Amino acid sequence: MANILVVDDELGIRDLLSEILNDEGHQIELAENAAQARAARTRARPDLVLLDIWMPDTDGVTLLKEWSSSGLLTMPVIMMSGHATIDTAVEATKIGAMAFLEKPITLQKLLKAVEQGLTKATARKPLVVNTATVPANDLTLEAIMTGGTLPAPLDLGPQATQSFLLEKPLRDARDEFEKAYFEFHLAKEGGSMTRVAEKTGLERTHLYRKLKQLGVDLTRGKRGG
Repeated sequence: MANILVVDDELGIRDLLSEILNDEGHQIELAENAAQARAARTRARPDLVLLDIWMPDTDGVTLLKEWSSSGLLTMPVIMMSGHATIDTAVEATKIGAMAFLEKPITLQKLLKAVEQGLTKATARKPLVVNTATVPANDLTLEAIMTGGTLPAPLDLGPQATQSFLLEKPLRDARDEFEKAYFEFHLAKEGGSMTRVAEKTGLERTHLYRKLKQLGVDLTRGKRGG
């Protein structure tokens, strides 16, 4: 179990990330601005920080630079944003950020980034962006933050048409169908909990609990990464 600090000014993002990471067994600290993040960094000494770039008081890159210059960047930091530019991503990488998650954050990418951050915390190195390995039209923010390496294509998983054994108890047959149903839509939507929730008509937290209950592999994207 790790102590993870989530810094984001959006209540919905904080609640969702806290719910998911708590269910993964981690202890979560929450901060809605840089002032609270500074206090939490001192009090809780997190093993990893998820840091939003755009915040109303002090932006995430400025806070990252502050921690770095004062010798407080002793933990891996994963930047988050839905509106960042490539220049911003490169700057954050040079300062010491180890990864970037683009909003809306998919479940697979969140869990994979957190796992990598926790396992590689003691061997972090500044990323060198090799743009020659990435076509110009594919140079995304996430490619920048992973050293110019594009993520492996997501396994699309189950097909839209499947067959089921009906010689089973109703409950077992229903669970089997629901599992296949959610695996299909999760793969189709690239792991986006928000889009799957909208498509299935379920609230995101309820959807996440349902997937865990059915035994849906929430980290299947890791095997392709």
